[in-house]
Amino acid sequence: MEEVKNTEERSLNFIEEIIEEDLKNGKYKQVLTRFPPEPNGYLHIGHASSICLNFGLTLKYPGYTNLRFDDTNPVTEDTEYVESIKQDINWLGFAWQHELYASDYFDQLYEYAVTLIKKGLAYIDDSTSEEMAAQKGTPTEPGRNSPYRNRSVDENLDLFTKMKAGAFPDGSKTLRARIDMAHANMLMRDPVLYRIKHAHHHRTGDKWCIYPMYDMAHGQSDSIETITHSICTMEFVPHRELYDWLIEKLEIYPSRQYEFARRNINYTVTSKRKLLQLVNEGYVTGWDDPRMPTISGLRRRGYTPEAIREFCERIGVAKRENMVDVGLLEFCVREHLNKIAFRRMVVFDPVKVVITNYVKKEPGDGKGGEIVSVENNPEDVSTGHREVTFSNEIYIEREDFMEVPPKKFFRLAPGQMVRLKSAYIIKCDEVIKDAAGNITELRCSYIPESHSGNDTSGLKVKGTLHWVNAKDAIEIEVREYDRLFRVENAAAEEGDFKDYINPDSLKTVKAYAEPSLLNASFKDHFQFLRKGYYFLDKDSEGGDFIFNRTVTLKDGWKGEKQ
Repeated sequence: MEEVKNTEERSLNFIEEIIEEDLKNGKYKQVLTRFPPEPNGYLHIGHASSICLNFGLTLKYPGYTNLRFDDTNPVTEDTEYVESIKQDINWLGFAWQHELYASDYFDQLYEYAVTLIKKGLAYIDDSTSEEMAAQKGTPTEPGRNSPYRNRSVDENLDLFTKMKAGAFPDGSKTLRARIDMAHANMLMRDPVLYRIKHAHHHRTGDKWCIYPMYDMAHGQSDSIETITHSICTMEFVPHRELYDWLIEKLEIYPSRQYEFARRNINYTVTSKRKLLQLVNEGYVTGWDDPRMPTISGLRRRGYTPEAIREFCERIGVAKRENMVDVGLLEFCVREHLNKIAFRRMVVFDPVKVVITNYVKKEPGDGKGGEIVSVENNPEDVSTGHREVTFSNEIYIEREDFMEVPPKKFFRLAPGQMVRLKSAYIIKCDEVIKDAAGNITELRCSYIPESHSGNDTSGLKVKGTLHWVNAKDAIEIEVREYDRLFRVENAAAEEGDFKDYINPDSLKTVKAYAEPSLLNASFKDHFQFLRKGYYFLDKDSEGGDFIFNRTVTLKDGWKGEKQ
C-alpha cells in the first residue's frame, strides 16, 4: 500500500497555524500525533476526519503518528474491533509509526497513581456511584467532600494495593483525585481515576482487576509517547484542565491537548451505541452493511478512500460543530468514480427487441451476429475498449419505450428512431402484447449504414440507449442501497431513532448484464450506463454475481421535509 501524499496548496486550519508557530519558535523539532480509538466498535465516517487530520499533519510536517488503542474498558472491547480499525486506517491510505495500546502502560499508570497517593493528591473512596453523583453538586453549587477524602497516605496505599490484588468486588471502591469539590469545572471535583472491574482483558488477560479511567490513561499515554499535539473533539474541552493537572502533578512530559469540532452528517447516526443497536437488533446485516456509515460499510458499498479523504478535506477543521450534508460525501464519490469506473451495460427491467431485418451471419457460438467495440471509460482513454456481441435479439429498459410518448420523449416509440450505444440506429415498427395487454416484444428494423464510428446514413437521432444481447446476457443480482434514515437527524427526533429508518434503504432486483461482468473483481468499480455506480459485493464469492449500488449518477434523493 502506498502512503497518501499531502501536497495540495490550501489555506491553513487553526491547528496547522498552531503547529507552524510551534515549529517556527523552536518549541518542537518534529510533530508527533496519535489516533487513539477505543476498540469497542467499528470506525465510522466521523472517525475518518480525525484519521485524516492526525495522519495528514505528520505527512505535511516533520514527525509521525502513532496508532494507540484506548483499551481501558475490558467489558466492551474485542480483538475483532482492533483488527477492523487497523484495516480501515490502511485502506484509507495511512501508515502509523508505532502500534500501541493503553494497556502497554498499565504498570506505568499504576505507578503514576501510587505517586499521586504519596503526594496526597489521590484517595480511595468507598462511596457508591450514586453517592458520588450527589456529592458533585451542580454547576452553580459547590460539591461536598467525600467522608473518605481525608484517609491517610498509608491507608490509601494499602487499600490501593489490595484493590490491585483483587481483594474487593466491583464498584466497592475507586481511586479519586483530590482536587477541589468547589471547582468551577465539575470534572475537576475529585474525578475517579481507577475503578475495579473483574473482567478478562483482550490483551492482558486476568492480570488486572483495576483499570484506569479515560483521564488517567489518555494524557499520561500521550506523555509517555512524547505526543506534541494531542488532538480530540470539542466534548473533551472540559477534560483539558484535568489533562494538564495530572501532567503537572506527575511532573512528566507536557503533551498538549487541542480540540476541533466534530462534523455530524445528516440522514445517518454515528453513535457507536446506536450503531451497535442496529447490528444486534437486525436492522442491518452487520457492521459492514453497505447502509452503515462505518468505513467498512462504505468500503463494501464501493466508496473509495480517495473520495473519503477529499470529503474530509472539503469539510475542513473548525471549532464549531455543524451538520454536513451527506450529499457532499456522495458528490465526492461520484467525482472520483467518474474518473476510474469501468462503463458497462446492464438492463434492469427488460423488454425484448427483435430486429427483424438483421441478417448478419451468426458466429460459431450462436450468441450474436457481430462484435461491437465499446469504450471502457471515456474519461480515461488508457482503459481502452472491450468487445460486446450484438444480435437480432436484444434487451432494452422497459422505461426507454413509450407507446404514446409526450413531446420531447427522445427514446423509443412507435415509428421513432434511437441509437443503440456503440451499435446501430433502430426504428420501432410493431408492438407485441399478451392477452392482458402487457408489452412482451418490440419489433424493430435497423439501419445497416448507421454503425457507430462509421455512420454513413446521414440520419440524426437525439436518443441513445444502452442494451444487452439477449442471447448471451448474464443474470446478476443488484442491491439498490439508499440512505438508512428518512429524516435528517433521527437521533434528535421524538421517540426511538429506529422508528425513522428508511423502509426503502435496500431494494434487490435481478438484471441482465453484458458477459464482461463475469470478470469483475473486488478492485473494480463500475458505472452501469445511465443507472449509477456499482461495486461487486463480498457475497459474490459463493458463485453468484451481486453488485451494490454505490451511488446514483446524480443526486435524486427526496427525504421527509422537516
